[in-house]
Amino acid sequence: MHKNTSKKGFTLVEIMIVVVIIGLLAAMAIPAFQQVRTNSIGSRMDNDARQIGSAAQQYMLENSQSSLPNIGYTAATGAVTGPITDYVEKIGTGYTTVPTAVTAGATFTMGHPLANGGVAKTYNDEGN
Repeated sequence: MHKNTSKKGFTLVEIMIVVVIIGLLAAMAIPAFQQVRTNSIGSRMDNDARQIGSAAQQYMLENSQSSLPNIGYTAATGAVTGPITDYVEKIGTGYTTVPTAVTAGATFTMGHPLANGGVAKTYNDEGN
């Protein structure tokens, strides 16, 4: 009697090759993903700076002032407090440096540990 044996399945070598290929793909994808994340945080910070600058300018125009003190920020929630809350209530979370005041014609800084190598960036009074 002839036994009909089936040799279905993968060999150890084939499985190891697949694992190596997946490892190489992951080694290439993870740094690219981290770079995209860093760039997006930097873009978010630029946008938030524009929002703060615009809100401060609007407040200063409506109240005939040349400076805006007492801007508050909660890093965990992104909540903005102070006189500009009518114009901007929330920005991104996790900033280590945010402006506490904005003056017309002056600059302010914002910083996030994952953007610009952790170095705060300087913006003009319009947030650019």
